[in-house]
Amino acid sequence: MIQVTPSIAIDESLIEESFVRASGPGGQNVNKVSSAVQLRFNAAAANLPDHLREKLPRVAGKRMTQDGTIIVVAQRFRDQQRNRQDALERLLAILREAAERQKTRRPTKATYGSQQRRLASKAKRSRDKSLRAGKPGDD
Repeated sequence: MIQVTPSIAIDESLIEESFVRASGPGGQNVNKVSSAVQLRFNAAAANLPDHLREKLPRVAGKRMTQDGTIIVVAQRFRDQQRNRQDALERLLAILREAAERQKTRRPTKATYGSQQRRLASKAKRSRDKSLRAGKPGDD
């Protein structure tokens, strides 16, 4: 089990890793070594809380497929082990972000002083604009 948050853990058997050739710099090494990692996490089959399951598609975005699989591709490093670790960290970051609950907004009432300041500034602006207006017959 991989710990995502203190209360949420995912089963390692739901994570598949496949290794592909990376693009970018690396010389001959790039052409002969499969160092990039494509990590697939089956979120649909995972035992996740409801709030996380609802928020996950929004957080994962285009990395989540129609059938509920999250795909993370890591090719930042030249060696396979570091790319594996990077892919797993990025998956956990997605899951942690989805696990955060948004604070409920409590509407507040404007204070009496703030209402008075707002009305005073509106009155001043109105006076300023009315003073700009030309006198009748100034055409």
